[in-house]
Amino acid sequence: MSISLIGKSIKESATLKLNEKAAILRKKGDPIIHLGGGEPKSKSPLDAIVNTASYLNSGEIRYTPADGTPELKQAIIRYTEDFYNRKVEPENIIASGGAKQAIMVALQAIVNPQEEVIFPAPYWVSYPEMVKLCGGIPVPVHPEDGSFYPRLQDIEQVVTSYTKAIIINSPNNPSGAMYSEKFISEIIEFCEKKDIYLIMDDIYHRLVFDGRKPLNCYDYAKDKTENSKLIVINGVSKAYAMTGFRIGWAVANKKLIDVMTNIQSHQTSGPSAVLQKAAVGAINGIQSGVESLRSTLENNRNVMMDHLGAFEGVRVTKPDGTFYCFADFSVYGKDSTKLATMLLDKVLVATVPGVEFGLEGYLRLSTCGSIKDITEGIERMKWALDPNSPNELYIGDRKLVRDWL
Repeated sequence: MSISLIGKSIKESATLKLNEKAAILRKKGDPIIHLGGGEPKSKSPLDAIVNTASYLNSGEIRYTPADGTPELKQAIIRYTEDFYNRKVEPENIIASGGAKQAIMVALQAIVNPQEEVIFPAPYWVSYPEMVKLCGGIPVPVHPEDGSFYPRLQDIEQVVTSYTKAIIINSPNNPSGAMYSEKFISEIIEFCEKKDIYLIMDDIYHRLVFDGRKPLNCYDYAKDKTENSKLIVINGVSKAYAMTGFRIGWAVANKKLIDVMTNIQSHQTSGPSAVLQKAAVGAINGIQSGVESLRSTLENNRNVMMDHLGAFEGVRVTKPDGTFYCFADFSVYGKDSTKLATMLLDKVLVATVPGVEFGLEGYLRLSTCGSIKDITEGIERMKWALDPNSPNELYIGDRKLVRDWL
């Protein structure tokens, strides 16, 4: 069979593969604990459901414009004004099938073959593959100080004449690190000076902890004209717990949005009319659910940190936001894929290998689940890995004997 070079270069999404495997085990009746998912367990906002149901009852479900319905664009304009203090026009917006598609069409609109796209490590698993799909070269940057917090000099060292764009995801998946105001202001100034596109992946920007406030990239941008190369990505998946609705968007200069719209029109036409109605309901509706989710996630993070703190040899930086902990388990094995597979097979706990995010020896643990899941999940992991643990463990009626250490 003949497969394209790009097709051969693309790896399967590690997170989606894990979700599929966990779902199969759960369907079999196995008491799986999913600490790998990036999906809040909160119910979708009532305003989103009511808006969707009303539209469905009309029976008039039709095609939509490739860049999103006027109604959704107005909601995004309002969102951008409320949370970024930035007034934009409908022509500055494209609505897509999730923030992932918004990033993808942005990259397709700006990246030529062999051009480079830079992003700090650890990074979201899809960034390298999305760049490869454009024929570009992904360039991960590991902060020189070994932390999860990049500095401008880390980025500067890898910028070349082939650099086309930089992607910044803060708060960060998988580390939960919220980059400093100093770094954000410096990277914006740097990109403006070097005429490099800057993609701000802000999908977690409202899920921050410990009294932090979301940073607004527009506060540091000097170029606010239609020549700006700043692209801001957002969506309803995370803050509104609407992962299955697949609605995201990009805000950028009008010319770029026009090109992105042309690309998207040939990919998927416009996003689903039904799901755009849901997004409108969420954005324009009562916002208390976002704060409730944020507060729950902060508490869950504290619980997970407490349990990981009792886990000898595991090192973890306290997340500033999102719903992940990125913990260094290298004391128990340098091969994170092997380690994650063992934990799933032996104690039915799903985690995501750190190598998929650019750091070997780490595991990404999600705080989206219940306190019970977090507590029992970490306890199972500790039993599986800690040689000082008892030799036997009961999961429900199932007796496990540790015979692999």
